[in-house]
Amino acid sequence: MGRTREFDVEQALDAALCVFWRKGYEGTSYTDLTQATGVERPALYSAFGNKEALFRQVLERYYEHYHDFFPAAIALPTSREVVAHLFRSAADLQTRYPDHRGCLYVHGDLAGSDESEPIRLALIDARAEGETLLRDRLERAKQEGDLPQTANCTALAAFVMAVLHGMAVQAKAGFSRDMLEAVAEQALSTWPTGSSTFTSKSS
Repeated sequence: MGRTREFDVEQALDAALCVFWRKGYEGTSYTDLTQATGVERPALYSAFGNKEALFRQVLERYYEHYHDFFPAAIALPTSREVVAHLFRSAADLQTRYPDHRGCLYVHGDLAGSDESEPIRLALIDARAEGETLLRDRLERAKQEGDLPQTANCTALAAFVMAVLHGMAVQAKAGFSRDMLEAVAEQALSTWPTGSSTFTSKSS
């Protein structure tokens, strides 16, 4: 007769998320996970599968609980508001927790081994999905006259993602939220404008 699970799955996922966020996938050991969650390895296996399966569940939780600002930004009226919200929300998230700064999407697969290649590819896909979502939103802004007709929306989306990823690296290195916001403002200072008279409320 099987034993009843004696731990809170949601709490265990949150604890595992914090460890992966701080140490990355490759740098996180089962000892780290059992110490953080207070759950022994057999029970972790039983509840979540192996380390890769646990990390994939952590990624879903990270997006739902910490990256909800991304779809919120996409819904804003102008492209500049969209990008400003992304930058400012990222600066907040990446510096909010002193013991796990930066971004799980960016730092989760650094210095990965061959064994962690599926995780590296999963994180690449996750970032690519965000970039595609942003590019499509910028294409709509171009059609609406919010961006000039000469705007290269693919390059603009790649630029925004590059700034976001750079901010994550700087946050991991100890840069303050104020400095990250200054970087964001510098990036926004060159944002192109179209012929539409509908202006940003957050500029």
